[in-house]
Amino acid sequence: MTIHRFTFNPFQTNCYICHDGNEAVLVDPSCHTRAEQQAVVEYLERNGLRLRHLLLTHGHIDHIFGCRFFSEYAGKGFWMHRADAPFLEQAEVQGQFFGVPVEPPPPPEGFLDEGDTITFGQTTWKVLHTPGHSPGSISFYDAQHRLVIVGDVLFQGSIGRTDLPGGSLPVLMQSIFQKLIPLGDDTRVYPGHGPETTIGRERQHNPFLTGAFPL
Repeated sequence: MTIHRFTFNPFQTNCYICHDGNEAVLVDPSCHTRAEQQAVVEYLERNGLRLRHLLLTHGHIDHIFGCRFFSEYAGKGFWMHRADAPFLEQAEVQGQFFGVPVEPPPPPEGFLDEGDTITFGQTTWKVLHTPGHSPGSISFYDAQHRLVIVGDVLFQGSIGRTDLPGGSLPVLMQSIFQKLIPLGDDTRVYPGHGPETTIGRERQHNPFLTGAFPL
C-alpha cells in the first residue's frame, strides 16, 4: 500500500492519495485551485488508479476545498462522520470567516463511525472516532501497515486547535490517549498539517503529551 501526500491551499493542508493495486482512496481534498486539483488528477491517471472511496477526516474548510470537484470527477460522494456534516452545510460561511472563497461541497454520500471499515485493494482501514478538534473528527487506522491518518487530532510536536466551534481540549486529549496512543509506538502518524511522525515520537517528545506544556 502506497501513501502519497500533497500539501495544498493557504493553510498548507495535507491531502492523501492512498492506493493498493489499482484502487485508491482520497483523504481530505485540500486542493484549492484548479492547478492543485489537476496535480491530484495527474497522479491518479499516471498511476492508473481508480478512486474507490472519497473520505474526510473532518469538515473544516481547509480539508474540503476540492470536495465538489472530486465528487464530480469520481462520480461519487464523500464519507465522513455525521457530527461534522453541518460544517459542509456552512462551508461558504466558514470561507467568509477566514477570507477565502470555497465552492459549496455536495452533501455527503454517507456517514462513518467508530469501528466501520474501509477496503481498497488488499488493504482494510478501521475508522476511529477521535473528536476534540471537531465533534466529528475521525482517524483511519491500518493495522497491517502500522499507520494512522489522523486529520487535525495530532501533529508532530503539537495537537489540533480546540478553539473552533465544537472543539474541546479535554475531549481531544481523551481521543489521543484512549484511541491513538494504544496503537503502539511504531505506528506511523499522517497528520492534516506538517510531516508524518510516529506515536512513539509524540509520546516521548510532544510537549502536550509529556506534560511539558501545561494544558
